[in-house]
Amino acid sequence: MSEHFENRAENRRPLSSRNNRWLAEFAAWLARKSFPTPNQISCLSMLFALFGAATLFFSQSISALIFCALMVQMRLLCNLFDGMVAVEGGKKTANGAIFNEFPDRVADSLFLIALGYATPFFWLGWLAALLAALTAYIRIFGGSLGLPQRFQGPMAKQQRMAAITVGCLLAAVEIYFNLTAYTLSATLIIITLGTAYTCYVRTMAISAELNSLEKQNEKVTR
Repeated sequence: MSEHFENRAENRRPLSSRNNRWLAEFAAWLARKSFPTPNQISCLSMLFALFGAATLFFSQSISALIFCALMVQMRLLCNLFDGMVAVEGGKKTANGAIFNEFPDRVADSLFLIALGYATPFFWLGWLAALLAALTAYIRIFGGSLGLPQRFQGPMAKQQRMAAITVGCLLAAVEIYFNLTAYTLSATLIIITLGTAYTCYVRTMAISAELNSLEKQNEKVTR
């Protein structure tokens, strides 16, 4: 998820890559430019997702699989730099909350639906996309209750995109050596099950925290 409109540290996805000196310097260089803005970088992530998803949808050749894996990583770089340019670069915008979420939902859906159509289980791609959106909804819902937003997995956005990247690269190896063609299907199943479990984990965490707050309030009022 792009992060450039989060006001509190606990509502920003923890990423160790923000501490990378080279990435930080590049983000600072971007922040000094008038183009692209953080919101434009967020939208650019959708464009990379569209390129990668369309390639995977129409072809599962070795070159198409490698290209899709590359587009996944470009999408993630956009998600990283929009937040760094906005927050560290001091270029947050009033409508940043919209660009904080909407492009991510579109990009996730494009990749997951395309992955579904690259396998015999197209419906599973749609289900995975729905579950991915649900993980974000649960996270934001917790935040709307005044709780810190929870980004934990086991199949949060980073893990889903990592799974697609690895799945595409392994599928390319599979095709090169004329092995079985099960890697993409296995990847989709793992993502779907993992994302469903992530929804459960986040919901239970929110429920537990609400119960804990209620008990604390009861002690105070006694």
